[in-house]
Amino acid sequence: VQLQAFGGGLVQAGGSLRLSCAASGRTFSSYRMGWFRQAPGKEREFVGAIRWRTSTTYYADSVKGRFSISRDNAKNTVYLQMNSLKPEDTAVYYCAAGYDGGYYSDVSYDYWGQGTLVTVSS
Repeated sequence: VQLQAFGGGLVQAGGSLRLSCAASGRTFSSYRMGWFRQAPGKEREFVGAIRWRTSTTYYADSVKGRFSISRDNAKNTVYLQMNSLKPEDTAVYYCAAGYDGGYYSDVSYDYWGQGTLVTVSS
């Protein structure tokens, strides 16, 4: 199983970015796909997740209303659309896939991508 996250970059506060997570190696229709982030000196934290089969989404309170997650079956890709970005959103963003368990804890995910850096300037 491989997850490849990309799309990070430098953006001004208030701007938008869309991250992509390309998944390969198995069928992900029964999986949960999560996005996490880790800022310098901080622990990794949950950003959001999507249940692949139903497209049900879950978000951290800090990003609710600004970020949205979607998936493209044909491309086996999950997206994280980030709008109204703030400097505190600066972090390395990781995508992850999990089969069993919850949505909010990183220990519930089995596979991880390499991370992509998002920097939001003020």
